[in-house]
Amino acid sequence: MILGNPPYSGHSSNTGEWIRGLIEDYKKVDGNPLGEKNPKWLQDDYVKFLRFAQWKIEQAGRGIVGLITNHSYLDNPTFRGMRRSLMHTFDDIYILDLHGNALKRETCPDGSLDKNVFDIRQGVAIAFFVKRGDSDMDGQDEQDGPKALVHHGDCYGTRESKYSLLNNHDLGSTQWDRLNPTSPSYLFVPRDAALEDGYRRFISVPEVFPVSSVGVVTARDRLTIQWSSEEVWSTVIPFSGMDPELARQCYQLGKDARDWNVTQAQKDLLDSGPIREKIVPILYRPFDVRHTYYTGRSRGFICRPRSEVMNHMLTGDNLALMIPKQHKNEFGALATKFISAHKSVAAYDINYHFPLYIYPTAEPINLFSNHQTSEVKPNLNPKLVEVLTEAHGQEPSVEAIFHYVYAMLYVPAYRIKYAEFLRTDFPRIPFTVDRDLFERFANIGARLANLHLLSSPELDPPVCRFEGEGDSVIATSKSKGLLYDADEQRMYINGTQYFDTISSAVYEYRIGGYQVCDKWLKDRKERRLDLDDIRTYCRMVTALAKTLEIQQAIDDLYNDVEDNCVTFETS
Repeated sequence: MILGNPPYSGHSSNTGEWIRGLIEDYKKVDGNPLGEKNPKWLQDDYVKFLRFAQWKIEQAGRGIVGLITNHSYLDNPTFRGMRRSLMHTFDDIYILDLHGNALKRETCPDGSLDKNVFDIRQGVAIAFFVKRGDSDMDGQDEQDGPKALVHHGDCYGTRESKYSLLNNHDLGSTQWDRLNPTSPSYLFVPRDAALEDGYRRFISVPEVFPVSSVGVVTARDRLTIQWSSEEVWSTVIPFSGMDPELARQCYQLGKDARDWNVTQAQKDLLDSGPIREKIVPILYRPFDVRHTYYTGRSRGFICRPRSEVMNHMLTGDNLALMIPKQHKNEFGALATKFISAHKSVAAYDINYHFPLYIYPTAEPINLFSNHQTSEVKPNLNPKLVEVLTEAHGQEPSVEAIFHYVYAMLYVPAYRIKYAEFLRTDFPRIPFTVDRDLFERFANIGARLANLHLLSSPELDPPVCRFEGEGDSVIATSKSKGLLYDADEQRMYINGTQYFDTISSAVYEYRIGGYQVCDKWLKDRKERRLDLDDIRTYCRMVTALAKTLEIQQAIDDLYNDVEDNCVTFETS
């Protein structure tokens, strides 16, 4: 028997070759590679402890593992190979999900407060893995499929109520529900099987747009991300020539990271110039476009620039979709014309960037490049285009497909119906066979995208205006004037100045967990708003107000979409 409460540490110090080799087993599912671009969470300490326990029981031929751990492995797509492997080794698996995940803002089913059993923000679960050693299936080949019976229970509520349940119940007296985890996800959480079967008929976003990557990871935002191109330039010039230790102190860079260090960052700048043409806009947060110095070289000034995708945004005009692969709270999606940061639309999750156009010889624009926009190709699955052409009687435009997807992601009925699936993997899109309906949604998506790019004629005049006398400097706290007054419908930036006519619905609107109207200003505490800032905020508020109007109007249209969807199989 193996019992314990192993540490939860995404940045594990247990980096021995033996255990890392065992973890490689979790990077396969159904005999195929996991296909995750960044499976780093499989290196968490609790995963390694569980993998060790699994190995130990396999060596013994029988036994029981009882651990309380981070509960992320129950439904996160990165752990589907792990779940399948555990089902192959053990005969019975009992999962008691204690929830309490503050990162996901978990609540009880009735909406009341759900607390963690520990003083941590990460939700936890108790698991018992049982191998009896008398199964007829012992010794079966891994390709034969998993064998375990999976039993699941939930425990919500206050910490005290959870302690009471745990003190007064054992394995036999706990209410368990039988799960039937199946390929490809092998989920250790309950799912509506019929709803999931229907949802699986839809087409996942990575199947629609095959080329994508995680957003840019700088490793040192304080240094690499600035408000304007001039601020970037006035940063990179002195930084590139400083003594490394002085640069570290001056820019508060802390210790070097595994994939980023001061010396390499300086070398990257010097090797590239520095030249002003390398300064580019970057979508940093929703509606928050800042600037950075971009060479495209990994582990340079920017740690992970994702140049294989981001260069397509810099070589010529482009459009991209930003979405998280999974999310802990509100779903987020946003269109952009710029490169993007890895947390640009989802507060606690890794965001993915899907460009609409691909430049075969993509290199960032500068004074010395000679790019040819005629080489541009759509980043669309040819099979999907073929299926839609056959269904509609004509080939849809590249932009129409993008905008159709964008509209679907903003349909409230779609988000509510498939909320549990959207939390755990990329969205899947239902494409209607009705050409007229397709075009209506594409037109709605184009309208939404233009609003979110702040390029729509609907933004003039804005619904919001800036009022009051003062220095336009944003206060540092509510007590000093940075607050929203719902009765007055005003967002105050200090004691005397405010943005007027902001409804509560607009103020509370969230994209990927970011409360946009609040977040945009709080990120600028102690800064003086200039005319461009004021104009951007007013247009952003207008865009959100229009978005709410559109969302309220498209639910009825969506009812007709799922009745007749195209069928699509990955080639």
